[in-house]
Amino acid sequence: MNGFEKRTEEKKKSVLESAFTLMNTDAGVKNLTIDDLVKAANVGKTTIFKYFGSKENIIHEVFIHFLNEMGNSAKNIMAQNKPFEETIIEMSQNKIRFLDKVNKQFYLDLMAYFTEKEDDGSTRIMAEYTKQSFDMMLDLFHRGRKEGKVDLKYSDEFLILYFQALVEGISSPSIYERILPYTEEWTELLVKGIAPNK
Repeated sequence: MNGFEKRTEEKKKSVLESAFTLMNTDAGVKNLTIDDLVKAANVGKTTIFKYFGSKENIIHEVFIHFLNEMGNSAKNIMAQNKPFEETIIEMSQNKIRFLDKVNKQFYLDLMAYFTEKEDDGSTRIMAEYTKQSFDMMLDLFHRGRKEGKVDLKYSDEFLILYFQALVEGISSPSIYERILPYTEEWTELLVKGIAPNK
């Protein structure tokens, strides 16, 4: 990467970080303005429009970046190949850590954005992210079966539905704020629920 490319990437990063900071408030996405972004990122309007084209594209990029960070962090945990129980605890803590980084309004805006938008592929992106998450969890459940921690009587489809129900519950803003101190207990119940009877 030459000097010009490096400066370009630094400016883009500055705009995205500033946009995240402005969006991660009680005011949320609806009050994000280009003027506020210009001040926060210390760049000109032309720079913002040159790199992103519109405010909507900036919002899209911020949300995508957040999901990618969360997904990559989960992949790194899986790559460590720790035992099933340790991995599932770390995965749960990882999700809660990411949710803890964001304001309740940011989370609600993120969910609304990816479930309501259909014309620009956003729903497709959320579907891909969800599929990657479920694929990782299936890999983890397969690891658990090999270790004797997941009962063989449970099908992959059931395990994914079980996990999806739990994740959708924990993803509710009214729950994820309160469950943080109980991560280990929540994970223990998850593991005991799918463990073979002794």
